[in-house]
Amino acid sequence: MSAKRLTISLRKTAWTFFNLLPVIIGMLLLTSLAVILFPDRVSDGLFGNSEMLDTLIGASVGSIAAGHPLTSYVLGGELLRSGVSLIAVTALVVSWVSVGIVQLPAEMLMLGPRFAIYRNLICFFSAIAIAFLCVCTLRVIG
Repeated sequence: MSAKRLTISLRKTAWTFFNLLPVIIGMLLLTSLAVILFPDRVSDGLFGNSEMLDTLIGASVGSIAAGHPLTSYVLGGELLRSGVSLIAVTALVVSWVSVGIVQLPAEMLMLGPRFAIYRNLICFFSAIAIAFLCVCTLRVIG
């Protein structure tokens, strides 16, 4: 009896994965495109306006170009080296790993639209708050 249940579960899992494959491939392609286009935008003067605007831009870019945390750390280091403010880089890194606009269709399909939208909105605003709190804490400590 358990072998039959295992077979049924494996079939359902394979079918679900097969149905999600186009969404996953599209998500990966959009993420790759966003990561490739991002450095050109930085060189065009995306940052450097005001602290609040830079934070919103950093969180927005991080939300769209979601990816692996190691990539965000490397990108964040390069942005800091090029003169982008710490608060903007912190917002970018936090939103990069917690918000996923590119992955939203897959997340909506797997977890439901309401949950996915609320989770992304909460994570976006939390990334901005965390960026401000981190920088304020560093200013107080150091």
